[in-house]
Amino acid sequence: MKIVYSPTFLKSYRRLSLQVKLAAEKKETVFRKNPFDKSLMTHKLHGYLKEYLSFSVNRDYRIIFEFESKQMVRFHMIGKHDIY
Repeated sequence: MKIVYSPTFLKSYRRLSLQVKLAAEKKETVFRKNPFDKSLMTHKLHGYLKEYLSFSVNRDYRIIFEFESKQMVRFHMIGKHDIY
């Protein structure tokens, strides 16, 4: 699966602590194998973000994404719950 990172995602990612970056990389590995793996807690968002999904990096951090095709995903944002 190809993952495209939006400029907003990359900017947010650069600001994260090393610990959160490492956790995000581990979860991305799981995501590439199965985007709906139970450990990711993938779910559809509501409200103005209803066209997106998100999965958990850890208890506090989430990644917002969308499927652009069966083989391509765009990561839009990474951050705490206040990002959505």
